[in-house]
Amino acid sequence: MAKRTAASKNGTAAKRSAKAQPRLAAAADDDPVIALDLGPAKLSPAMQAYFQKCQDKLGFVPNVLVAYAFDAAKLEAFATMYNDLMLAPSGLSKLEREMIAVGVSSQNRCYYCLTAHGQAVRQYAGNPLLGEHMVMNYRAARLDLRQRAMLDFAVKLTAEPWAVEEADRARLREAGFSDRDIWDIAAVVGFFNMSNRVASATDMRPNVVYHGLSR
Repeated sequence: MAKRTAASKNGTAAKRSAKAQPRLAAAADDDPVIALDLGPAKLSPAMQAYFQKCQDKLGFVPNVLVAYAFDAAKLEAFATMYNDLMLAPSGLSKLEREMIAVGVSSQNRCYYCLTAHGQAVRQYAGNPLLGEHMVMNYRAARLDLRQRAMLDFAVKLTAEPWAVEEADRARLREAGFSDRDIWDIAAVVGFFNMSNRVASATDMRPNVVYHGLSR
């Protein structure tokens, strides 16, 4: 009986000791940002200001910018193209452009862009449910005819670019898009197909903070 009592005491002590041991913290989902070992380049004054603007406005620097920071020229080219396509004046709203980004990224199963731009859809729409539908399957979302035509075109251009023909452009015109709008849709689709592939090839990880925003 004494032996059993001692064993029981020893077991309890061992459990307490295990609880007292500090657990090793799991690596954050966005650490490292990419799977390639590329050292950062020196940021130009313009990019330093841009990073600071992101920090001030968002509270963090998007990891895609951190990923591109190994090469100053590539970083500036990426940021310039992104800002022109996604933020400059266009017949497409910012929400519509983000919806295209998510529709393309869903087709390509790009973890980075689905996380980051799914959050942007939630933010611009003020509708977390739309963001979730877009990430999973845009056809499940309650879209208007204009949005559905836009996304059908974006997904076809992503999955079967060789099959796009005049009838597809005609459907966009019928939905209210101008020829310039069609150019802008195509440009956003092209940009995110490129971005998806780079992100997937490098295992680019989105900032963890995106997951909890705009919910």
